[in-house]
Amino acid sequence: MPHEELPFWLVNVPRDQWPSECPDFLRGISEKDKRIIGTLDDEYRVLTWEEVRDIVRSNRVDKFHRLPSELRRYRQFTHRLEKEYGSIMKFIVNERLKWESMEPKGEPFQYDDDIKILYNDWPYGIDADIVHLVVWTKFELDDDAETGLSTEASRQQMEGYVQKTFASQVKDLVWFKNWKSLKSVHAVEHFHVMLYKPDAEFLKEITGGDVPMTEKFRTG
Repeated sequence: MPHEELPFWLVNVPRDQWPSECPDFLRGISEKDKRIIGTLDDEYRVLTWEEVRDIVRSNRVDKFHRLPSELRRYRQFTHRLEKEYGSIMKFIVNERLKWESMEPKGEPFQYDDDIKILYNDWPYGIDADIVHLVVWTKFELDDDAETGLSTEASRQQMEGYVQKTFASQVKDLVWFKNWKSLKSVHAVEHFHVMLYKPDAEFLKEITGGDVPMTEKFRTG
């Protein structure tokens, strides 16, 4: 429930840090984001592993949302990126992926050099035992032009990669590719993998010791 006594941009902010007016990074955001950011963290219920599996199974990935205070930080972060880098895509490619070229070396999933696995920088409001990773690719993963969903061929390619890379190490997992309308980064192909209670050493190995931006970014 949105907090009815305060403007949405003051909710979850310590009183001694209240801005005098709505910050630039929260101006012009959607009504949906305003509603989420205007909800107290204490009133937000994180999703269980069973709920996450059901959401992915029913392809209702639009039901994934960030914790209200995390969504606020995410908006502040992306606002800063757009000013400093010109676009989120440039930051992703140059700072997160560190790819000098976006030209794939071969066919989809043929070469490891065309793929990078990192943490989702701003994960959803989910059980702390669930680890959310993003598989970034230099190659395209085809979508159906009419539905915007993955083609059967690209689904099989992703499924094969997930089984080979993750399933041998993690018992419980799900994967999904966002609908085009839900993607926050359109220009770099990617899909999502969620692992339940994975081994820490496996995560360190598979991500190259990556640390998500949510753990690095400082507001203010």
